[in-house]
Amino acid sequence: MRVIRGLHNLKAAHRGCVATIGNFDGVHRGHQAILQQCREHAARWSVPLTVVVFEPQPREFFAGDQAPPRLTRLREKVRLLRDFGAEQVLVLPFNDALRSLTGREFIDQVLIDGLGVKHLVVGDDFRFGCDRRGDFALLAEVGREQGFGVEHTRTFTVDDERVSSTRVRTLLASGNFSAAARLLGRAYSLDGRVVRDQQLGRTIGVPTANLPLMPQPLTLRGVFAVMAVLENGERYPAVANVGFRPTVGSDRPTLEVHLLYFNGDLYGQRMTVFPCARLRGEVKFDGLEALKAQIERDQARARHYLTAAMGEKNSAQRHDVKQDDVEQDEGKQDYSLPLASAPLGRDTISSDSSSADDADANNG
Repeated sequence: MRVIRGLHNLKAAHRGCVATIGNFDGVHRGHQAILQQCREHAARWSVPLTVVVFEPQPREFFAGDQAPPRLTRLREKVRLLRDFGAEQVLVLPFNDALRSLTGREFIDQVLIDGLGVKHLVVGDDFRFGCDRRGDFALLAEVGREQGFGVEHTRTFTVDDERVSSTRVRTLLASGNFSAAARLLGRAYSLDGRVVRDQQLGRTIGVPTANLPLMPQPLTLRGVFAVMAVLENGERYPAVANVGFRPTVGSDRPTLEVHLLYFNGDLYGQRMTVFPCARLRGEVKFDGLEALKAQIERDQARARHYLTAAMGEKNSAQRHDVKQDDVEQDEGKQDYSLPLASAPLGRDTISSDSSSADDADANNG
């Protein structure tokens, strides 16, 4: 896998390819179908498959905080693209210089002079260029003129509805992780490297692993029952808070994870977190004692849910779950929470430290 940052880093070895262009946020099953479509052409031409993405994504450039939240950061996106057959990823900085290109200038500079594209697969609603002329028709016209093929992407549906990043976001926001996993083709996850923080959790007997998130709109926000997977493949049931920790105050979003049955030092390790059920939203409490009491209730509900999901009998007694806390919370909220296809077993998930990991400078 080659990650090429900017047109200026394109070399002769990168030219001659089958390409596709888009955000590929989430690399969901619809995106995977596009990549399969591209792989078929790449095999016929015996050339690499190149995916062109933008950083930031165009809507983030124009809308800022009003842009839709991301499903995948660049680092994870590159890894997933590699897993589904991409051999090159061209990351174009979306800035004033790029947005000022006309449709024809974009084609000439990126596709012809830059990539020497042999075949292009894009959506028939793809739009680009400051002159508003960049569309599928212009691509097809220039392709006939310059000798490269252009075809539109195949539509991929689940339950007779097109799979899209917007649809996945809606399901995640509603806590329906199982349905989101069907569209993604995998369980949704968050990951990062554990960093030192205020360490307030230790003062109330609830040590947490803190994973800073990108300063962008959050796909998830609230408290969740999760499975946490460490670098060595070990996994633990856990409770996670995603957001700004209103009781203690924070100006940057954080993924704060309390592993239920773990004692040890996690600083510097990468952790992957699989949300399984949403327990509640973020709440600002009157003080640390009130926060601690709620965390204990969150832990009880997470234990109850996750151990039931893993099929463990009598787990509440073995792990000292406070049954009155569980029953109290169950009376307040519908407990028919969806089970994601998160890794609930003890089998090992491999950790890949290949070059794709270097795609995002922010490891947190």
